[in-house]
Amino acid sequence: MRLALSGRLFLRLGKRSNRLLRHHGGSATWRCRRFSSENKVEENSPVTPMLKHLMMKIKSTGPITVAEYMREVLTNPVKGYYMHHDMLGEKGDFVTSPEISQMFGELIGVWFVSEWMASGKPKKFQLVELGPGRGSLTHDILRVFNQLDSLLSKCDISIHLVEVSPKLSEIQALTLAEEKVELMDSSSAYMQGVAKNGLPIFWYQNLSDVPVGNNFYLAHEFLDALPIHKFQKTEKGWRELLVDIDPEAPDKLRFVLAPSATAASKAFINEKESRDHMEVCPDAGIIIQKLAQNIEKNGGAALIVDYGHNGTKTDTFRGFCGHKLHDVLTAPGTADLTADVDFSYLQRMAQEKVATLGPIRQHDFLKNMGIDIRLQILLQNVKDAVTHRQLLQSYEMLLELDKMGGRFNFFALLPHYRLVASDKLKKPHHSTSLSVHVAGFGELLWK
Repeated sequence: MRLALSGRLFLRLGKRSNRLLRHHGGSATWRCRRFSSENKVEENSPVTPMLKHLMMKIKSTGPITVAEYMREVLTNPVKGYYMHHDMLGEKGDFVTSPEISQMFGELIGVWFVSEWMASGKPKKFQLVELGPGRGSLTHDILRVFNQLDSLLSKCDISIHLVEVSPKLSEIQALTLAEEKVELMDSSSAYMQGVAKNGLPIFWYQNLSDVPVGNNFYLAHEFLDALPIHKFQKTEKGWRELLVDIDPEAPDKLRFVLAPSATAASKAFINEKESRDHMEVCPDAGIIIQKLAQNIEKNGGAALIVDYGHNGTKTDTFRGFCGHKLHDVLTAPGTADLTADVDFSYLQRMAQEKVATLGPIRQHDFLKNMGIDIRLQILLQNVKDAVTHRQLLQSYEMLLELDKMGGRFNFFALLPHYRLVASDKLKKPHHSTSLSVHVAGFGELLWK
């Protein structure tokens, strides 16, 4: 086969680049290692404002679900971890792939352009990123758009960022926009800016506020931070894990089992479930349903990148602080909380409205997208040994199976027509063996 669609786009990026590396080194901790929530909490833990808030809440209403605990700890408007922290990068609590190397974001940018072309080059292209972090990933995607300007020049492109954190939205604006304006309450967006390449950027509190249309969605390490419910199988049936005050240490929290079935355990547990402990993220299911509905009706695509499993893991709830594992119940509000994404659950929540691809390992996706070729292009333009070594280190961190390459997965939602012939559209479609080429999910043949 001749050079595939995404391969041709990729080579058009050429040698141009304004940054070779963001972060390097082998000591970073990723939010993808298992941390048992049953571990004993650390001694002499500080009583944080969030802990005081949670204790008052529990004393008033009784034990709370893990989902409610996560929602309060991470996104409480006053004391939430995400609301006032810059938790990314070397000085934060964890490092993500876009902070490692520009190659990651560039290849994702090529993927979206490839899907736009495969869908017939529609006149409107809305890139929607959920939880954009510091804006690094969108920044690299915009560079791809700029370098492929001759291809995209007749397309109406706009950027839409879903971000609840005031702190992070300010950082994103500094990274992406030449100028920004706060918008009136009557607008669905709370902030608007103009990117350095002239494209409009909008910020929203909720996915529901983003205009529907030919949207191309991106969620990188977003779903793992959404609240989960945790359940445990007992002799009396499935019981939900709750968070309560420890009676033996009144300034600490502990996990307890609900004495009877809860609304969540009745709604989310399949009686045929073989595991004895499981986690469910209803918010992730709702988001997938919204994406699927819009893609089915208006076209577009969605690319989800996260660590996770296919309905096999049990206890994945864990915390990170200062690049180290952190007990989830200790000093709430000072650490990130996360849980692995269940991709089999996402497939079910798509409700056959769209085709799903993956999950496949980050290593395989980036290899399929031609990261080796992109690395060689960058290395050819490096003049000093230090930058050369840093490029290779960042490549290894993204690709090695015992690092990000094996721990992160790519998962896509596409219109059914992208994968099957018209006479098969009525059949639900989930595939790892494609009859048509979809960039990243099949090996490119280079000529």
